[in-house]
Amino acid sequence: MKIIAIGAVTAGGKTTVVNAVRERLPRAVSLHFDDYSFDGEDEAFYKCVSEGADVNVWDLSPLKADIERLIQRGEYDYLLLDYPFAYQHRMIKDYFDCCIFIDTPLDIALARRVLRDMKEASADSIRDEMSAYLKYARPAYVQMQEEQISSADNIIDGSKSLDDIINEVTEIILRV
Repeated sequence: MKIIAIGAVTAGGKTTVVNAVRERLPRAVSLHFDDYSFDGEDEAFYKCVSEGADVNVWDLSPLKADIERLIQRGEYDYLLLDYPFAYQHRMIKDYFDCCIFIDTPLDIALARRVLRDMKEASADSIRDEMSAYLKYARPAYVQMQEEQISSADNIIDGSKSLDDIINEVTEIILRV
C-alpha cells in the first residue's frame, strides 16, 4: 500500500482534495488528522507553533494504530492522509511514500475559513477572530508553510482551480 500525506494550512484544501482523490483512485482509503484527539495537543496551537513548537510532543499513537491496522488488512492500494506535518513527526514519518503540500495563499485560506466556519458569527466575533489571526495565526501559518515546503516531496499551487489541484495530486500519486 502506498501512503500519501497531503498537507496545507487550515482551510488550504486538504480535506476536499483528499476526499476527491480518494474517489478517483481504486482501492483507496483516507484518514483525517482532525478526526483524532491527541495527547500533547496544545490548546493555544497558533501561539505554540509560532514559538517554534516541536510537533513531536503530539502523541500520534491513535493515528499510527489506524495506519498499521489498514496496512495489516491489505484491502487498499492507497492510504491518503489529510495530515499537517509531512515528514516532521518521527512517530509516523517512515510510513509515508510521498508527502504533498498544497501551498494555498493565506488570504485564500482565510477567506475559506471565514466562509466555512463563521456563517452564523456576529461581526464582533469575526473582528475578534481577525485580530487573533493577525496576532497569532498568520505568523504560525507562515512558519508551518515554510516547514512543510521544505519537507514535502511535491508542492502544489493552491491558487489553481480545484479540478487542476485534484488532477495534479492524482497524477503525482499514480507515479509514486
